[in-house]
Amino acid sequence: MNFENPLIVQGDKSLLLDVHAPLAEECRNALIPFAELEKSPEHLHTYKLSPLSLWNAASAGFSAQQAIDVLKKYARYDVPQSIIMWIYEISNRFGKLRLVPGPVREVDGGIEKYLYLLAGSIQVFKEIAANQSVKKYITEAPYEEPEISEQDKVQLSDAEKSYCFILKLTDRGTIKQLLLRAGWPVKDEVVLADGEPLDVSLSETTKTGKPLVIREYQKGAAKALIGNKGPGTGFGTIVLPCGSGKTIVGMTIMDMLKTSTLIITTNISAVHQWIEELLDKTNLTEDQIAEYSGENKEIKQVTVATYQVLTWRPDKDGPYPHFSIFHERPWGLIIYDEVHMLPAPVFRVVAELQAVRRVGLTATLVREDGCEGYVFSLVGPKRYDVPWKELERDKWIASAECIEVRVDLPSEKEIEYAVAGQREKHKIASQNSAKLKIVQEIIEQYPEDKILVIGQYLDQLDEIVKILGCPIITGKTPNAERDRIYADFKTDKIRVLVVSKVANFAIDLPDASLAIQVSGTFGSRQEEAQRLGRILRPKDRTSRFFTLITRNTVEEEFGSNRQKFLAEQGYSYKIVRYTDKESISEATLESDSFLGLDEPEVF
Repeated sequence: MNFENPLIVQGDKSLLLDVHAPLAEECRNALIPFAELEKSPEHLHTYKLSPLSLWNAASAGFSAQQAIDVLKKYARYDVPQSIIMWIYEISNRFGKLRLVPGPVREVDGGIEKYLYLLAGSIQVFKEIAANQSVKKYITEAPYEEPEISEQDKVQLSDAEKSYCFILKLTDRGTIKQLLLRAGWPVKDEVVLADGEPLDVSLSETTKTGKPLVIREYQKGAAKALIGNKGPGTGFGTIVLPCGSGKTIVGMTIMDMLKTSTLIITTNISAVHQWIEELLDKTNLTEDQIAEYSGENKEIKQVTVATYQVLTWRPDKDGPYPHFSIFHERPWGLIIYDEVHMLPAPVFRVVAELQAVRRVGLTATLVREDGCEGYVFSLVGPKRYDVPWKELERDKWIASAECIEVRVDLPSEKEIEYAVAGQREKHKIASQNSAKLKIVQEIIEQYPEDKILVIGQYLDQLDEIVKILGCPIITGKTPNAERDRIYADFKTDKIRVLVVSKVANFAIDLPDASLAIQVSGTFGSRQEEAQRLGRILRPKDRTSRFFTLITRNTVEEEFGSNRQKFLAEQGYSYKIVRYTDKESISEATLESDSFLGLDEPEVF
């Protein structure tokens, strides 16, 4: 028992972190690999242990014993024995079921490939055999050594060979999904197929003549995914902050694999940025790279597509015509940019593409629809993660201050708000007209900053544009104009840019140093992380992230939920009650308060 320690481990698998304790920040970083943040009020942050968080940790080489050691090291009171046993039991489930190569058989005049699903014990074997949703895809069968190369073989115990199921290769993704849902993560050790060779390599210098330096954590992330190219390697998810160079990680993986690559990202601007980066930092030429979008539908050795075009279909109940892109070439690598945004229909295709090397890139694995398990089982488990604050300390991303400005609702809107439904309440609070004046005041107060004004509601953004006289980018902005405006922002032709949620993802605006969030998508944690990420590209000045919230409304509740992920990464909000222009000028955070070591001050 050590009363100076920051962590209280409770029997319901929740962890309470006292943010005022001396080792709070150190403990928070130690929890990131295997625990998830749930609540982040002023004094005690609540984390939880979940099967998925432990399995992600196990897949990245973080053992049950390491997790237990962290809890014991920072616990204020003795760690409950039940928690220790539960961590061992749940973590050790990863690897109890293994997928390994199976036989090739002639079926109805054709060739059918099979896999073996091996259970490590009779108890696991019997439980899987009794699962109604799983049993239609698997059959009990004796293990027979398949005819494969020595390099592709995996070491098996006698028990695993005794407790064996067989399944079709085409059901590989489906069975992994179903078993994860049943509480049994599958360790996939089937060697992935090599795709079409491609002579791609990173350049020593960029097109402007600057040396191309790959940072150590970027190399580490790529190596964590590739492994030794043997069983169980070549697929997974890499979690890195916005602004830390996830695109560079993707290109490093391409350099290591040297194979035809399909890159899927969130919007047409991101497609163009990927192509620009490939041309700038690799030996690839324009003849080798294609854009597959609503405007252009070419397929080449390296193809960059959008999720939107893939999920388009002429009939809401019909097939997805552009899914054929996945089979047009023998892809050796698929990169899912912003993988936490992977649309549900694409999961169906991903389930079929289990033989292709694949990587998901994201700043956060949080999905508001709870489908993190799909990413784990189909794209792959988390292979690499690094705390945001660690990269900030090393100057790889900008330091940032987060300020929440609470604004009164105009008196003439109070009755309308009181009688409105929940969704309408959010809209009224978000579109609070008092926010427009505050946006102006913040912009005037920081004349040296490049500023993004970000919002959810187009009417609100149009009003801001009328007042500021600056450009705006929304989903309706033509792609050519969108690219021109981004270029003007990068080259200092404009200082203030208004953007809708289309700029949440995969947009590189390196000089943006201040963001003003006037409205958001209810309580989306991933959106908050992405919006902060717009201003985290490395720079000499401290970035500032202002969020305007209407007091005593649902916005306060939603705002609290959005902040969870940032609090997990070590950021905290200073909360300012808006009274006049001076209340904004007092909103600069002191360093200790910013790290969550002091209680936020409310003016």
